[in-house]
Amino acid sequence: MRVITNKFKTLLFSIFLLVVVIGCNTKNKDKEAIKKPQTVASLNVLSTVIDSINLEINNGSYGLIDRFMVIQNDELLADFKYVQDYETIAKKYDTTDHQYNYNHPNWHPYYKQTELHTLQSVTKSVTSILLGIAFDLNEDYNVSTKVMPMFTDYEIEALDKRKNAITIEDLLTMRSGLMWQEGDYTDLSDDCIVMESSNEWIKYVLNKPTDTIPGTRFEYNSGASVLLGKIVRIITGKRIDKWAEEKLFKPLGITDYYWKKTPNGEIDTEGGLYLKAEDLAKLGTLFLNNGKWKNQQIVSESWVTASISPVVPDVNPDNESKVGYGYQWWIPEHSNGQMKIFAGNGYGGQFLMVAPEYNLIVVFNGWNINDKAEKSTWSVLQDRLIPVLKNNK
Repeated sequence: MRVITNKFKTLLFSIFLLVVVIGCNTKNKDKEAIKKPQTVASLNVLSTVIDSINLEINNGSYGLIDRFMVIQNDELLADFKYVQDYETIAKKYDTTDHQYNYNHPNWHPYYKQTELHTLQSVTKSVTSILLGIAFDLNEDYNVSTKVMPMFTDYEIEALDKRKNAITIEDLLTMRSGLMWQEGDYTDLSDDCIVMESSNEWIKYVLNKPTDTIPGTRFEYNSGASVLLGKIVRIITGKRIDKWAEEKLFKPLGITDYYWKKTPNGEIDTEGGLYLKAEDLAKLGTLFLNNGKWKNQQIVSESWVTASISPVVPDVNPDNESKVGYGYQWWIPEHSNGQMKIFAGNGYGGQFLMVAPEYNLIVVFNGWNINDKAEKSTWSVLQDRLIPVLKNNK
């Protein structure tokens, strides 16, 4: 009996040790999982470079990054989420609570602690899609339609021959001819900042004088995108957020979004849309499929083609990069008039980048507005991912 008891005690002690060892190993694995950066789950030719980029993001080389996604051939290759302490960061700056304070954590980069991330000027690209759908369903309007006759409800100052000549395509391609200075958003005289501080955004834009012939010179102008949003309402009879719900968001299964309103109740179509990164990626898929989503034609193929063509071959002739521009879409790379890469590009590091040749979509959300990062996510697709794919053809 004693022998049996001793064996039983020994067995119990062995089980105890085994449980302790397993428990300790589990705790150690948990600690390792927390410390170790995420890696790419699927084995793919891009796995190594994606892991390298992710490591550099974790090390801070790209500044404040919130999301990094890579999709190829409808397969999710990578989806990394990064946690930033924006409440602590914001304390260094003005924290007045209003929707155009870009340092207030209730508004930027996320909408009130949700997963909805500001798109900033990627909103312009979404506005373009919605305008294309409006054109598809109403033959009375097209890109050649003159703009000013659509705004007869407004008293327009300096209505000269040049302003009367502005077409919808001139607005789409940032060649309106309106006098506009934008780019330094810390400058209170920047036209975009002045517009966002005004009570009548549309009136502010319409009353700007012209300084060039419309259709001749690229001048980045968020006010032009505001007019495009109103034009969608004029054509459809619906405010653009409602139009988006019906014709774009619902068909694509986008159920959560937030869209800022201007003081007089219009929608901010130059930078006011918030989406989840995975829903932003759907727009890239939509365009890769020539405007189709699950066999439903959401926007015409002709509009997709025109939108991402380099209508403006070179937005800055003084720069060697030769970046083009379409209908509210950037064309970072093109050759002989053919688009190679197209992108939505937003303040702070919001990027939807698509390379149709490789059926590749890259999404970045970030918030680099106060400190310049060592590296820019804008170059990741061209300089890091595509060279790997070229070498493995």
